Amino acid sequence: MSERPRWRLALAALLVVPAVVATPPAHAQLGAPGGTAAVANSALDGQLLYQLLIGEMALTAGNPGTAYEWILDAARRTRDEALFRRAVDIALQARAGEQALAATRAWRLAWPQSLDALRLQLQILVLLNRNDSIAEPLQTLLAQTPAADRPGLMLSLPRFLQRASDPRQIAGILEEALARYRDAPATGVPARVAVGRAWLEARDPDRALALAREAQGLDATAPGPALLAMELMRDRPQAEALVLDYLGRPEAEPALRLAYVRQLTSAQRYADALRQLETITRLQPDVAPPFLSLGALHLELKHAQEGEAALQRYIELVQRQAAAAPAASAASAAAAAAPDGDGAEAQPDQGLVQAWLMLAQSAEQRGDFKAAEAWLAKVDDPRRALEVQTRRASILARQGQLEQGRELIRRAPERSAEDQRAKLVAEAGVLREVKHWREAFEVLGQANQRFADDPDLMYEQAMMAEKIDRLDEMERLLRRVIEIKPDNAHAHNALGYSLADRSQRLPEARVLIQRALELSPGDPFITDSLGWVEFRLGNAEEALRLLQRAYAARPDTEIGAHLGEVLWALGQRDEARRVWREAKGRDAANDVLRETLARLRVDL
Repeated sequence: MSERPRWRLALAALLVVPAVVATPPAHAQLGAPGGTAAVANSALDGQLLYQLLIGEMALTAGNPGTAYEWILDAARRTRDEALFRRAVDIALQARAGEQALAATRAWRLAWPQSLDALRLQLQILVLLNRNDSIAEPLQTLLAQTPAADRPGLMLSLPRFLQRASDPRQIAGILEEALARYRDAPATGVPARVAVGRAWLEARDPDRALALAREAQGLDATAPGPALLAMELMRDRPQAEALVLDYLGRPEAEPALRLAYVRQLTSAQRYADALRQLETITRLQPDVAPPFLSLGALHLELKHAQEGEAALQRYIELVQRQAAAAPAASAASAAAAAAPDGDGAEAQPDQGLVQAWLMLAQSAEQRGDFKAAEAWLAKVDDPRRALEVQTRRASILARQGQLEQGRELIRRAPERSAEDQRAKLVAEAGVLREVKHWREAFEVLGQANQRFADDPDLMYEQAMMAEKIDRLDEMERLLRRVIEIKPDNAHAHNALGYSLADRSQRLPEARVLIQRALELSPGDPFITDSLGWVEFRLGNAEEALRLLQRAYAARPDTEIGAHLGEVLWALGQRDEARRVWREAKGRDAANDVLRETLARLRVDL
């Protein structure tokens, strides 16, 4: 236990002693006949006060064992639940797990119906890896929990028990404990979902998926099976059908749809995520946050008009809500102006700041630099100063004033090494945007000298090395990234794709890309790479299957260029032209698309 000032703790003990003694029963406080209040005698007699003082003083003196004995004895004598809890806390703070467990057992003997005692006993058993002793308190907790609260308890148990040393044993124990509740209408679904989540934790996704299907079969409107299926999607893609079945129902919860959007976005399935967000904004047109995500996705997919409209709708809703709550705004302003320094400066809404920055970037990409600067002028947040300066630097670079833009970034203040790193990354990013690959490579080289063995910086420099045809340097950097961070899917993919694109060491390229896909299942860019290496290996039909899947998940211009070439090679030239036209509509300046069309002598 950590040492604390003795006088302070002793005073605290004197002040809290009455609070830990059980309150007299309500019936003892009722008025006596005639309206005269009955006198309730305190349980704090001289002996109890002495025990509590000795116990707390022993704890202050650094003798938790003695303190535990005194407090536990007082708890047994008074049957006071707060004192039992105090004894448990003392033992846990001293890392005396067996004593903490003994205190919960004594608590349960004194109060057989105490749910708090049962919960603590279960938690301590898990921490002590005493899995063999979990079944009895678990079954008792389930039996004693009120029927109305039992489904919620069931759903919380997998997380409650997840720290156990043997997840498979815990899943079996939980399945046995919940078996008696499987056929009851109120608990059939939560029991299956809870056991399914436990089996997922035990790395048995097939068993978990079977339970999710059973649960949804019992109640297709329940969100629990869909949530479990969502967790299974990474390992078992077929689980997504359960999620879509639930979301296709009118009573589907918007929060679950948003969770699904997050899953899709993390898997870079932007087209699918976009459809879900459009549904959310249609069903809840006056809820602001989904419009921010919708705008970001549209812009990522090069839908400038739709993206800007969604972001402007977000801004409108946020400002309307702020105007509708002037009292709250006034209170916030008063708090910000408080002289004690608590919230000394009002912080701008970060959602609004993000929307302004995205609108500025979109306007910049359209060539409307005046509109871009107008959006940037709205951002008054020191924490985002470098982002604002970077966008202004990019605007200057696009207008032929590259050196002025670079100087703008260099003049940004530095308060830490992380600020230095961020400035170098920002400068390289501006150079990359205007295709000054060699200068970007050099800036990233400076960053790598200053921040050695930073895998992200090395990856970015490797990408610039490829642009300037320094392929040996690119491979050296990517292999170093893989050495430092073996689970870096992007480095495996980049190296494999580079080899495949040059038709070099194709079997090795395939192995690298397959490893990347294992590390990041479903990633459309990695799936695109695998399709491309299959095409280079002469497996055009397999390449087509993979590229169609990648393009459906993420209709990116470069993926479209590859898909079009495979279709062209297979003789499906009308479909190839359609895909290429669609890809060109998103980004006509894309280097891969332009090279593909020129090499194949295709005029769209």
